[in-house]
Amino acid sequence: MDACNLDRGVSLVIPAYNEAAVIGRAVAEAEAALEQLFGEYEILVVDDGSNDATAAEVERSRAMYPHVRLLRHPTNRGYGAALRTGFEAGRYNRITFTDADCQFDLLDLGRMVPLADEFPIVVGYRVARKDPWRRRFLSRGYNLLARTLLGTQVRDCDCALKVFRREVLAELLPDSRGFFVNTEMLTRARQLGYAVTELAVSHRERAGGQSKVSLWEVPRTFRMLVSFWWREVVTGPRPRPVTILQTRGDVADDRASHVTLASTPPPVASRPPSISPAPPVAPPGRHPTAA
Repeated sequence: MDACNLDRGVSLVIPAYNEAAVIGRAVAEAEAALEQLFGEYEILVVDDGSNDATAAEVERSRAMYPHVRLLRHPTNRGYGAALRTGFEAGRYNRITFTDADCQFDLLDLGRMVPLADEFPIVVGYRVARKDPWRRRFLSRGYNLLARTLLGTQVRDCDCALKVFRREVLAELLPDSRGFFVNTEMLTRARQLGYAVTELAVSHRERAGGQSKVSLWEVPRTFRMLVSFWWREVVTGPRPRPVTILQTRGDVADDRASHVTLASTPPPVASRPPSISPAPPVAPPGRHPTAA
């Protein structure tokens, strides 16, 4: 695969744990959207030790969609670990991810991925969010804490539609195994001075199955946030300045135009995009198991 194809293509990572009820639809929607938007692409489903028919459903999809790759964890390692496996395995220079619950319209990637030419990190934020009120309330409070303690600055830290340039992602690979992964990566981006742009994305109700985020995750994630704040912000290295460029308007407006709130030209990443053929995101010697 030459450098031109690497820059044109997109790697989409979908972590999945016991998502047999929806993973077939998730793969079909991903295939339809990416085929329409991009000349080169791949869909990496990471089965995080599921004990249902998730892997079998993905194998069935692979027979119809040759762009699909299945990577499997022998045991459940957590959402963050599944994302890391997918990130490490991605072949293209633009790497994105979404969840297996079909709550995002992947055609929004048509607006997000081109922005990665200017910004190393492109973050979605959900408008007209379709989650239950309790989850929306907890999310609002969590985002406020993350912005206050960690300086993430983004309005929707856990939105599961983000795009990274490969060379930046190599410096942001998460250590967190659970749902703290988004906060960790965005905090490291702030520490390293990478510019982030935000874009409104549409949101839908879950297509089926059960959410893996429970109320038991709230105190656990809060403890992780406070511990991370103390270790990385209070006693850690002084971060470089970072710019968060935000869009405004609803999803329909954003499809037509991109308006940034900034008085200076958009910063670029500290290093030029990689042009070497399919370099691994992870350090050598760490390879996921692929089926």
